[in-house]
Amino acid sequence: MRRRDFREDKQPLVMIIPMIDIMLFLLVFFMLSTIYMVQTNNFNVDLPKSEGTQQEVEPKVAAITVTAGGEIMFDDSKILDKNLPQMVSHELEKDSETIFVIYGDRAARYERVAAVLEVLKKSGVRHVSIATEAKN
Repeated sequence: MRRRDFREDKQPLVMIIPMIDIMLFLLVFFMLSTIYMVQTNNFNVDLPKSEGTQQEVEPKVAAITVTAGGEIMFDDSKILDKNLPQMVSHELEKDSETIFVIYGDRAARYERVAAVLEVLKKSGVRHVSIATEAKN
């Protein structure tokens, strides 16, 4: 009768190929399942009318440009600094969800852009964005 040697350590075998197969199968499965999860309405349906429905509208975007010379332009017209709060308030009265985009020239003084941001903050603007260019 042969005795077992308990001091002998066997290294477990890790089989990578079946794991890779399983991962690729899962990847393909999830990719195909997401294709069918997209809701498509290909049927012509006469929907009932309702007063409580909201129409999808794109938000109003107002552009404020600070030129290299420090001039402020609201949309396409040049304005004075003192007129900016009135212009912003007028836009907010038309649509309170207006998005204000600041286009600051690279050579413009930082304090001019900061002054525009301060006017927007005091006017109660909720959506402000600063425009930049992609590095490519």
